[in-house]
Amino acid sequence: MLEFGHLLLGTVLLRPYVFAFLAVYLAAASAHLGWRRTLLFIPAGYWVAWLSEFSSIHWGFPYGDYFYIPATVDLELWIFGVPFMDSLSYVFLAYCSYAMALFILSPLHFSRKGVVILETRRLRRSPETLVLGACLFVLLDIIIDPVAYQGDRWFLGQIYGYREPGLYFGIPLSNFAGWLLVGLAMVAALQLLDRLPRLEPGRRSRLGSIPWVRLLGPVLYVSVLAFNLTVTFWIGETFMGMVGCLILFFPSLLVCFFTHYKQQHLTPAQLEDHCRDFPGSAGIV
Repeated sequence: MLEFGHLLLGTVLLRPYVFAFLAVYLAAASAHLGWRRTLLFIPAGYWVAWLSEFSSIHWGFPYGDYFYIPATVDLELWIFGVPFMDSLSYVFLAYCSYAMALFILSPLHFSRKGVVILETRRLRRSPETLVLGACLFVLLDIIIDPVAYQGDRWFLGQIYGYREPGLYFGIPLSNFAGWLLVGLAMVAALQLLDRLPRLEPGRRSRLGSIPWVRLLGPVLYVSVLAFNLTVTFWIGETFMGMVGCLILFFPSLLVCFFTHYKQQHLTPAQLEDHCRDFPGSAGIV
């Protein structure tokens, strides 16, 4: 028991950025989905992520043939050959991808009280949200994996490698196919959890009533990208960082224009649809 506590403490001290992002997830998702779904997704998302990584290091599916380097096995928590913090990261990465997909697809209402993302139950559970959320999940990895692969040059450490280095800064294309498959599974899990009733369906959470709090999910998505690009430039990988910025530039531009368009063309029917599904938003919109 003492050894487990030592490893758990070491996990937090070695990876404080992971737990900072996780804290934002807790705030964002609880305001968005409710505490029940937020807490349930941690073990559900972790299990999907861990199973995918365990399968890949043993059988090469779904990410391709890679391995973990147990350099920190005595310093942080590992679960059957997989670093605990690695699978845990998938939880907030999947959620913020789902939240960003809803931000892109939903009408928006701006007021002095804040921004309301006018999603509906149908949109939360739609195939469009599933596919876009999974694609945004892959986009995160396109930025994350190249710099994580250089972990020996920053505070992550060199914790994994590929037996056959790939075309994209050493990352094989099979890795991104695996992230798409896992992204579909994890966003689908969020959509299933959305079908669970709230414990107190008639009340808004206190967090949910704070202006602008519903933007925390998309902000978390952007923050993860910014963090990894910052590390990329910090370790001197200028070309890699410029490629990442170029990859992000055009979809970001489209999202900005589309956000402006949605705000300019908001209809009363869209407000009514949202308020019908989420009556607690009526005080804001």
